[in-house]
Amino acid sequence: MAELTRRIGLSLGADICWPLCFEHLMKRLNLRVPHQGDTLRFEVERVAIQPFNLKEPVGYDVVVDRLTHWMHSQREWIKKGIVMDGLYVFNNPWSVQSNEKHTTYAAMTKLGMPIPETWMLPAKQYSEDQVDARVTLKRYARLFDLGKIGERLGWPFFLKPYDGGGWRNVTRVKTAKEAWAAYDESGKSVMHAQASVEGYDAFVRTIGFGPQTRHVSYAPDAPLHDRYTQKVDFLPKAEAEHLRKVTLTINAFFGWDFNSCEALRRNGTWHPIDFANPCPDSQVTSLHFHFPWMVKSYLRWTVFCAATKRPMRKTLDWEPFYQVAALDLPYAEKLDRYARLADERFETAKFDEFCATHLKHLDAEASEFFATSEAKEAVRQKVAALFPAHEVEQFTELFWKRIQAWRAAGCP
Repeated sequence: MAELTRRIGLSLGADICWPLCFEHLMKRLNLRVPHQGDTLRFEVERVAIQPFNLKEPVGYDVVVDRLTHWMHSQREWIKKGIVMDGLYVFNNPWSVQSNEKHTTYAAMTKLGMPIPETWMLPAKQYSEDQVDARVTLKRYARLFDLGKIGERLGWPFFLKPYDGGGWRNVTRVKTAKEAWAAYDESGKSVMHAQASVEGYDAFVRTIGFGPQTRHVSYAPDAPLHDRYTQKVDFLPKAEAEHLRKVTLTINAFFGWDFNSCEALRRNGTWHPIDFANPCPDSQVTSLHFHFPWMVKSYLRWTVFCAATKRPMRKTLDWEPFYQVAALDLPYAEKLDRYARLADERFETAKFDEFCATHLKHLDAEASEFFATSEAKEAVRQKVAALFPAHEVEQFTELFWKRIQAWRAAGCP
């Protein structure tokens, strides 16, 4: 029997709190996992940004990626690791690079999800250095009436960039005048005009991490630190299961190990409205009560993928989903079949068995850890990075109190 080491790389940007907690928990667990006659140990290392040789192995079994959506050198390093070294990465970098919110709306509409009606608008402005832009627009661009599009969509509607990100330039417009004003301010962004789900009675953000999901009641108009509410068990079981299936379908379809899906409920129907978030917020300053769940989810899925040498699906393979979409079935039955495909791709049954066997002590260790000075220091460091100095103590205590409420609630 040999002792083998699985190496986990954390490819990080501005992340502070969750990596510190992840590293502390891994040390506390001190895992020794029996596997095919050997014993697996795990090392965690933060990935450096540096030149790399295409022929030099990346040296990791799994990389948790928080950078490829904007750091191009790391994106190419990760892509090289997948195609040459058998690296497993969260998330598929080609999918992150190519599938904007526009593609996700189109694909999930094709699968039958009740996505709000959406139009794409040409950009208001173009760069002077775009070759042949002027002659192309003169020949082929057509004048359009944004007010008439609004009449088709219904007032109010939302104008927002087709590629999204952090609620930037999202505007709810109630009249043609407001629509044109928002469009005139959109600059070079290609914009969506999307119908508003008026009269909704619930807003949920479902976080998906591998086959793990967590439903959070979301308050979009609250300050950032209060948008994720602390409600638990607020959904009927059938609706919670419905949103689990929606989220896992989206994530499996696009090759995203972790992502978040926003949905609005109106008249009993859940409308997914924003679900191309394959680098979802993982910070204690917004998640607070839900932050320990996120850290545990990072750990479970990372250790499972590393231990089992989970192979990276290099191609997305949408055809099985489209075959279901083509069937003459009600949407609920199609969603059941999509979810089964997702569970197969995420190896849900195998993952659950692995966690029950090798990570059964994680909940207790996490509960103990999130009462320690090390955990509180991770919270403080993140708060200090974002908040003015005179507010650091106040918000550190606020978020720490919410984490202790999570512990008191039995670590849900």
